[in-house]
Amino acid sequence: PQGATLASKVGPLGLNAKKLANDVAASTEEYKGIKCTVKITVQNRQPQIEIVPSASTLLIKALDEPLRDRKNVKDIKHDGNLTLDQVLEISRTLRPNSMAKQFSGTVKEVLGTCMSLGCTVELQKPRDLQRLIDSGELPIPDE
Repeated sequence: PQGATLASKVGPLGLNAKKLANDVAASTEEYKGIKCTVKITVQNRQPQIEIVPSASTLLIKALDEPLRDRKNVKDIKHDGNLTLDQVLEISRTLRPNSMAKQFSGTVKEVLGTCMSLGCTVELQKPRDLQRLIDSGELPIPDE
């Protein structure tokens, strides 16, 4: 059932859980097959749906992998390759939510997520790129 998990949360607010679940499904269409966080703000019994993408969600989307059924296909390896420009673009998207002082810190956060996903960046291991950023050999623009 689509609205079953939402019903206990939005029922007391006077919202129709099934309609809200359909709205969420429609707004997350571009992230089909990928887990993503959805923030629902209710004001005057009018829900506002906002997608809050995480680093892993954006990276998996950037890898352009084929759709998969999450019930049947488990423990998938995301062994694709990303360009540094894609990583910088994802870092710019995540910058407002990042705790890093500088933009290079946010880039290193995204590279750490690349490491845990198992993908490479510019055909190199993300950990190697993090070391290059630390040593100053790989210049990262400010924002």
